Amino acid sequence: MKDIILKAENISKQYRLGQVGTGTLSHDLNRWWHRIRGKEDPYLKIGETNDRSTKGTSDYVWALQDINFEVERGEVLGIIGKNGAGKSTLLKILSKVTAPTTGSIKSRGRIASLLEVGTGFNGEMTGRENIFLNGAILGMTKKEITSKLEEIIEFSGCERYIDTPVKRYSSGMTVRLAFAVAAFLEPEILVVDEVLAVGDAEFQKKAIGKMQDISRGEGRTVLFVSHNMAAVKSLCTKGIVLEHGKIVFQGSIDDSVEFYSKVSLEDLKSESNHKSYLNMIEFYDFKITNNKIKVLQGQSVGLGDKLEIEIDFKTLESITDLSIAMDILNVNQELVAHITNEDDNLLFNRLKKNEQIKIIINTDHLLFIPGFYTINLWIGAGQLDTFYTVKNLLNFYLEQSDFTKRKKSLPNHSKMYLPTKWDFKIASHD
Repeated sequence: MKDIILKAENISKQYRLGQVGTGTLSHDLNRWWHRIRGKEDPYLKIGETNDRSTKGTSDYVWALQDINFEVERGEVLGIIGKNGAGKSTLLKILSKVTAPTTGSIKSRGRIASLLEVGTGFNGEMTGRENIFLNGAILGMTKKEITSKLEEIIEFSGCERYIDTPVKRYSSGMTVRLAFAVAAFLEPEILVVDEVLAVGDAEFQKKAIGKMQDISRGEGRTVLFVSHNMAAVKSLCTKGIVLEHGKIVFQGSIDDSVEFYSKVSLEDLKSESNHKSYLNMIEFYDFKITNNKIKVLQGQSVGLGDKLEIEIDFKTLESITDLSIAMDILNVNQELVAHITNEDDNLLFNRLKKNEQIKIIINTDHLLFIPGFYTINLWIGAGQLDTFYTVKNLLNFYLEQSDFTKRKKSLPNHSKMYLPTKWDFKIASHD
């Protein structure tokens, strides 16, 4: 017999764009009139799929549609999908932060959630007081919380500041304390959103280790959302893939990640998507070359090759503190490199109106593991204002080359290739 601890049945969530609540009084009266006559909500028929990249004709969108799945006790479920796929909405429904429009959630035992930085914390209260507050919300007695208090404080690494108001904590400290509370107060189901990405690498490793202990050692259930596929594969046993608010795949975590990678690959192969903001710059052209040969969309370059990137644009207004940045993403849309003009101490403190600018960027050896990659471009001021973006400026395949002497393929579960020099000595014992 399966020991089902959480079951989602026909879960759907509808929102009305631009509105707080359900909308206008006339819509509410219409819903009420249909309800007392025993008829279905009329607005459930007019919602559109939640695709943020297209402009729809209806004010109603389905953030989630017909979600069905079961989770057994001790399983770790990975929920995978692109931004806007409905992952966070689903976790909020499972955590009972918001109610579904249709369908129901059946669960057994306490659910602890870590959805956003500082959720459930009172900024005016100290870290210690917030531990007791969160424990009480989870249904713990004061005695139970006190018995776990020292472990929570030690794991969080916030001992020095535990009697300081939480409003003075950094986002990383807040997440550390919030995770420690959620994990150590022994919920039957632990729900963790992408929020762990706020923590540093050392804390992420501790948190994943703790979640493994909770699921494997203590038989508790974890629902985990992350864009880090390596973390998902190391932690989760099952996976579901969401797209536009619908489940498009369910299965083992390896099969789920493979399915998501294929979907992402098709998305990354699309043409460049240019967007201009605030009418501050006019984008002319870009060119990416490898050994003086232009690299076209979808072409291959070799491991260890160097790229030269040229970007041409014109300022339509005077700009202070111009910033240019590029992200390089792998097939799972994980960020593998982020480059910016500040890396080489090239600063644009003040640019005048109508100045034509050519940016030339030369990379070092490309040492990513062979696979499919895409480059996104961002141009703005400082870290605040966005002037121009190009999604998928270039996508390319990186292939293994004679830059490495190994004959076997580099492992695709790795991220980078590290060149090394090997030598040896043999001592004689005659």
